[in-house]
Amino acid sequence: MNSAAVRGLLLRGMLAGLGAGVPALVVAYVLGEPQVDAAIDQEAHAAGGHGHGHGSGADSGAGADEELVSRSLQSTAGLATGMLVYGVAFGGLAALAVAYALGRVGRFGPRATALLLALGGLVAVYAVPFLKYPANPPGVGDPETVGERTTQYFLMVLLSVLLAVGAAVVGRRLVPRLGGWYATVAGGALFVAAAGVAVALLPESSVAVPEGFPGDLLWRFRLASVAVHGVLWIGFGLLFGELAERLLLRGEVGRVRKAPVTG
Repeated sequence: MNSAAVRGLLLRGMLAGLGAGVPALVVAYVLGEPQVDAAIDQEAHAAGGHGHGHGSGADSGAGADEELVSRSLQSTAGLATGMLVYGVAFGGLAALAVAYALGRVGRFGPRATALLLALGGLVAVYAVPFLKYPANPPGVGDPETVGERTTQYFLMVLLSVLLAVGAAVVGRRLVPRLGGWYATVAGGALFVAAAGVAVALLPESSVAVPEGFPGDLLWRFRLASVAVHGVLWIGFGLLFGELAERLLLRGEVGRVRKAPVTG
């Protein structure tokens, strides 16, 4: 693949990430933000303070004059900026991965390759780390252990991605011996087994759910997190697959049709 095609895919990947970030933003606002507000209110109530609707921030009992950024701004402009910027950056990186994978993961076209990598990324980058270190709302976990928990989470993400790449390499090398289908099954089984071992051996999170914190609120927050990432990854796979298909295949067909007939 030449550099012009890679640049075209990179640009389209960033656009697809932005496009996928919009429905993910809607899901985050509709499903996630009410759970964040409820968790902040729960935390403030447990500390004997007031909820966010009374001018407090994430810190229990803090007055409105102590807030650096208001909760309403966090849940609107802050959420939109973070989600869309993340979508653009994530889309660019994922597009480069798709550009590398095209032609190397079987006889799949751009659409199928983009969707397969998006599903694989959802599993390796989000789902497996989530199984070990699930997302938690405000008020759950000791603030003093944030650094430790962040390190554990990103270590799990890195390890999961490396295991996924290793399983893909092994599966590809098994194709001549087992055939495409059985090699894919073998690679997938290897990843599941290795990821299971990693989840079992890595240290447990130091997060402790406070006494009296509603269990249903915790699970609603986590389900909202799953929904946001699912919409982002799958939406990117579908949208980028279409854009890549038009660039790489339909564009080539168009150039062939416009070429002068010789001879």
